[in-house]
Amino acid sequence: MLREVTATRYVAPLRSGGSVPGVVEADDLGTYVVKFTGSAQGRKALVAEVVVGELARALGLRFPELVLVHFDPDLAAHEPHQEVRDLLNASPGVNLGMDYLPGARDFTPEAARSFPVDPLEAGRIVWLDALTVNVDRTVHSSNLMIWPTSGTAPAHLWLIDHGAALVFHHRWDTSAPAKAYDFRHHALGHYAPDVRAADAELAPRVTRELLRDVLAEVPDAWLTEEPGFATPDEARGAYVDYLAARVAASREWLPTDFPSREELAAEEAARAARTERGRPDWLKRVPDLHGRPAAEQDWSAHLE
Repeated sequence: MLREVTATRYVAPLRSGGSVPGVVEADDLGTYVVKFTGSAQGRKALVAEVVVGELARALGLRFPELVLVHFDPDLAAHEPHQEVRDLLNASPGVNLGMDYLPGARDFTPEAARSFPVDPLEAGRIVWLDALTVNVDRTVHSSNLMIWPTSGTAPAHLWLIDHGAALVFHHRWDTSAPAKAYDFRHHALGHYAPDVRAADAELAPRVTRELLRDVLAEVPDAWLTEEPGFATPDEARGAYVDYLAARVAASREWLPTDFPSREELAAEEAARAARTERGRPDWLKRVPDLHGRPAAEQDWSAHLE
């Protein structure tokens, strides 16, 4: 089962994501990025985080340790922003923490140009995303980190943020486990991901027994509100059934058609040109303030 820790200090909110997670220190002397039960995404996002994260770890992919964090909103009484305080006040009790990777940097398009990724590793990550219907690992938002970035140890890719996966559980549409998804803009698509080799390696390992073990990590409290299920275990069984059926149909949804860097650049340029043509002249003179900030946040000063 996931380890349980108790938060001892609320450090700062992270505004890079819609769920506004927070950096928290705990009684095991660890530092965690915590996603809260009171966020707009709700508990289903936390269920997806546990299921995909623990499945990734079981398959040998790099994913930070997850822990259950007991959180008292009084720890963040100093938080100056009302919307963040409202989120924290709505999240007493057990929340989900991910081990903080100090100094890690985002796998951005700029970083990707100089960072080598083995085609089989890329294939494994794409395969996991396709299996779990993760729609949020794109060239624009990779949800991949490069770590470590200093010292003598080699840097590796680490997977993070799977709250947008398992889209079927938002309406419990389990009618099409072989349904294909568009992965043309996957963050690793231009690394020639060897998804066929990944399928041959990983599909036999995703057994019903493994899926049951992974679902057992999800707290009962996060499954009690699932419509159509009398008990948390019944809900767990539905996840197991769907993912097992999807694994069995992997040859039907296996993504293989990935564009090159040049094709992606051409698509982006065409999209930008269409957008620009549709903007009025006065708006063309206004800078785009909605892009992702280039600067990366370093919370080390807050952790001293």
